[in-house]
Amino acid sequence: MTAFDIVPPEAIAGGRATDAYFDRTVESLDHAGRNPHVVAEVTADQFPTGEFEVLAGLKDAAHLLSGLPVDVHALPEGQLFDGGPVCRIEGPYRDFAVYETALLGFLSHASAVATSALRAKRAGPDSQVLSFGTRHVHPSIAAMIERSALIGGMDGISNVAGGEVIDREAGGTMPHALMIAFGKGNQEDAWRAFDEAVPAETPRIALCDTYSDEVDEVIRAAETIPDLDGVRIDTTGSRRGDFRHILREIRWELDARGHDDVDIFASGGVTPEAIRELRDVADGFGVGSYVSNADPIDFALDIVEVEGELAAKRGKLSGTKQVYRTPDGGHHVGLADREGPADGEPLLEPVLEDGDIVREFDVDAAAERALSDAERVAFGAR
Repeated sequence: MTAFDIVPPEAIAGGRATDAYFDRTVESLDHAGRNPHVVAEVTADQFPTGEFEVLAGLKDAAHLLSGLPVDVHALPEGQLFDGGPVCRIEGPYRDFAVYETALLGFLSHASAVATSALRAKRAGPDSQVLSFGTRHVHPSIAAMIERSALIGGMDGISNVAGGEVIDREAGGTMPHALMIAFGKGNQEDAWRAFDEAVPAETPRIALCDTYSDEVDEVIRAAETIPDLDGVRIDTTGSRRGDFRHILREIRWELDARGHDDVDIFASGGVTPEAIRELRDVADGFGVGSYVSNADPIDFALDIVEVEGELAAKRGKLSGTKQVYRTPDGGHHVGLADREGPADGEPLLEPVLEDGDIVREFDVDAAAERALSDAERVAFGAR
């Protein structure tokens, strides 16, 4: 019994974070003296569906399988995909069977978060879009959430420990709790304490919707903090009214008083639809549960060849495959030993060679890839 209900990293690396029937599978194969050489593929859809998603979690998946006698090919992180395999494993099946559960978990959850993050960023390409959602998930996966959000193109993260794991600095200013701690009518004291206490490099962004009208608090904050960078409006949905009108009024009143350099940030239940509606009246958005609570992508791992012979269960496509991106943004799936589409770019690239990792995993490169590929395939275009 441990203090927190967390499976430790050593259990994951040791293959214990597995479904029990994989243990039974290994026992049965060992008993029969069988360890067939197989090709297995991770897919969500066999054929293109028209619904693109973003691959993330590959770094964790690669380290999970490192040291095993396998070769692995996969899409690059940040690559958009639409049907067909995203990852291929080749090697003796008994040596990697117990890792299927963790492998699918690494890819399924992270890819879903990155996909939702990309939708949010694409909704406000010229806005600052930040990840605010780790409070909605188990704290042990905060780093995964933040890393995947960055791969999806988001501009910043909020979780301190998650940032430390992925070597990124978390950002943030003040919650309603700070305002309430100073008491109703004392908002100026709270803003002033914040301004005097936090490091100089911390943006001066004041929360302005705790007790009174948003416009009233915004004006008071601008008069309290000399070098105010921005204001954040996080009014609950039950009291919000016409949020767009509120933000337009705030912008007007700030500009009228010479505070045209003060930015407006919106948070609280923000979705891509809300970003599209408000992006001309707000400079940035904090996106929470829409990204962090994304439903995991339904990946499955299936054997498609055994000892060089075609093999697959009913409903799955046999044979080793390759996927291609064509200049027009098309996503094509074909057998790896056949010629691909004209001018098609093969997307499955080596990740492990005989258990050694042969690819680097750079978050910035993955984010750039995701945003570029999203433009190419018109992902989330409105």
